[in-house]
Amino acid sequence: QIQLVESGGGLVQTGGSLRLSCTASGRTFSPVAMGWFRQGPGKDREFLGTINWIINSTTYADSVKGRFTITRDNAQNKLYLQMNSLKPEDTSVYYCAATYIVQTRLPGDFLYWGQGTQVTVSS
Repeated sequence: QIQLVESGGGLVQTGGSLRLSCTASGRTFSPVAMGWFRQGPGKDREFLGTINWIINSTTYADSVKGRFTITRDNAQNKLYLQMNSLKPEDTSVYYCAATYIVQTRLPGDFLYWGQGTQVTVSS
């Protein structure tokens, strides 16, 4: 069983930055990709981006492209989301997830999920 734990959320002012982390633990961890999603109250879970765990390629949603950057540290089984130029509409619970499916953005294709970390951007 794989466990994912996010950290790094908090309160930040508009225009500020935050870096989220996601640590994987459990049996041998070898996903095809890991991703970041967010979900606000009453909203569907929104895809933000993925990183291929093997070749390190990234894909981003248009809503965050140029502001958010996903990186990973395979040796420590860590995933990161650097968020810059934050806006109030970025306020949400942020989740990391892992999948064995190539090039997917669908939440249903991600097998493992963290518990989420709250990010609040004040205006």
